[in-house]
Amino acid sequence: MESTGNPGPAPSGHVDTFARDHLPPREQWPVLVHDRPELHYPARLNCGAELLDRAVERFGAGRPAFHTAFGETWTYGGLQGHVDRIAHALSGELGVRPGERVLLRGPTTPWLAACWLAVMKAGGVAVTVLAQQRSQELATLCGLAEVRHALCDIRSVDDLIKAGVAGLSITTYGGTGPDDLAARAARQPARYDAVDTAADDVCLIAFTSGTTGRPKGCMHFHRDVLAIADTFARHVLRPVPDDVFAGSPPLGFTFGLGGLVVFPLRFGASSVLLEQAGPKQLLPAIGRHRISVLFTAPTAYRTMLDRLDEHDVSSLRRCVSAGENLPAATWQAWHRHTGHRIINGIGATELLHIFISAADDAIRPGTTGRPVPGWHARVVDEAGDPLPDGEPGLLAVRGPVGCRYLADDRQTQYVRHGWNITGDTYVRDTDGYFRYVARADDMIISAGYNVAGPEVEEALLRHPDVAETAVVGRPDELRGQVVVAYVVAREGAVRDAERLREFVQGELVPYKCPREIVFLDALPRTATGKLQRFRLRTGPSAGPGPVE
Repeated sequence: MESTGNPGPAPSGHVDTFARDHLPPREQWPVLVHDRPELHYPARLNCGAELLDRAVERFGAGRPAFHTAFGETWTYGGLQGHVDRIAHALSGELGVRPGERVLLRGPTTPWLAACWLAVMKAGGVAVTVLAQQRSQELATLCGLAEVRHALCDIRSVDDLIKAGVAGLSITTYGGTGPDDLAARAARQPARYDAVDTAADDVCLIAFTSGTTGRPKGCMHFHRDVLAIADTFARHVLRPVPDDVFAGSPPLGFTFGLGGLVVFPLRFGASSVLLEQAGPKQLLPAIGRHRISVLFTAPTAYRTMLDRLDEHDVSSLRRCVSAGENLPAATWQAWHRHTGHRIINGIGATELLHIFISAADDAIRPGTTGRPVPGWHARVVDEAGDPLPDGEPGLLAVRGPVGCRYLADDRQTQYVRHGWNITGDTYVRDTDGYFRYVARADDMIISAGYNVAGPEVEEALLRHPDVAETAVVGRPDELRGQVVVAYVVAREGAVRDAERLREFVQGELVPYKCPREIVFLDALPRTATGKLQRFRLRTGPSAGPGPVE
């Protein structure tokens, strides 16, 4: 049976109705497609209970769920106990009502994952942010989502306190004392019955920055969390219970949430949650923990190639790449050295995870792949009309998950004619394979991270020595692109690149900070005063050269 369109909402399980009240009008949603039996979810659904409680029933409480770099292992039963006690603390002592937003912040640990699952079971709405985000960024996100509760690793709490969010109640974990989350949870009953949420109740708001730099909150339902597992993971990744997952993306990115929590739990597997997960940490972890499913960006695969001979990677079974375009040369080199075919994919925060990919013999290096079962894609022109195979155009996608921005007028830019327009330029060949061409906007993609130039510009302009600035991406062999800032200093100011870089590092998460700062006497503009970014991308000759 095929189900398409946007059926009316089921009665909400939320007491706080903020999330549902701030969904875009239904006529602005993309068409949702549930054309596979596994995507026909019941009207009442709690994804936390489905991922954890059903897994315990199906696979047993004694199976490993999470491992740490320090040798600690949480079983499914142990995880369930922690999650249920945290959920009790949330809905009891902490006073979180179903539908209220709960900010989650900390390094990638079993405790952070347990907090996310507890928020799901308690009927809350998780707003998971990066441990590295700065106070101003945190204040903005809390304001947009009207966050009043936060669970935060004690090591990451300082910037959250500095954010000065009015009315925000912060509960830390990883510390000591009666108010620590672990102490609160220990006082609670061992079992918690999940809140009776609707399948289309919002369960998470994932923030992404567009080209304007103003964060966009992507609102996803309980059924959406299961849909990404029942499409990409089920049909392309095809995990088994003995798989051990690991990867570089943090849980604040939906790429990491899916690859490290949702997918392994859905299929009874386990994951290694690494607080530091760069190439230097991933390679030894593969051999130490016998990791079989790896999630990271092309940059990391390129970096790890030079060190493969020093490490045992024989346990690998699946290697997944997303976050930026995977060059054919990187794919070939990895295959040549390891014998493994990297599973390339494209996903989006707006669509929660990967929707075009290919695995095994279906892989064609240099292409992203074909639509994942359950998803549909085509290449269109600006008017939304399909283009012939071989002709580049905008990538349009639809499936069981769709873009629904939190009270944002950019909804009608991303969703057009019932399709999600991702902002990528693609070509489809006659065999139905999609090949990436470029970003259709000015987003900088560096080592798999999306960086909005205007957001970096705003941070630089807060420094008193900066009169004007423009931030662009410059091609880089290792990272795909690097962030370059062009700065016009105020009259009389010293052109000190290091001082500016230190300032921005205090304002933004590290990956957004410019790797290079170039001082110019003036920014290139048209006769009408419009900034000519294309001239900056090619490297202007005016002004002093790069300053490192």
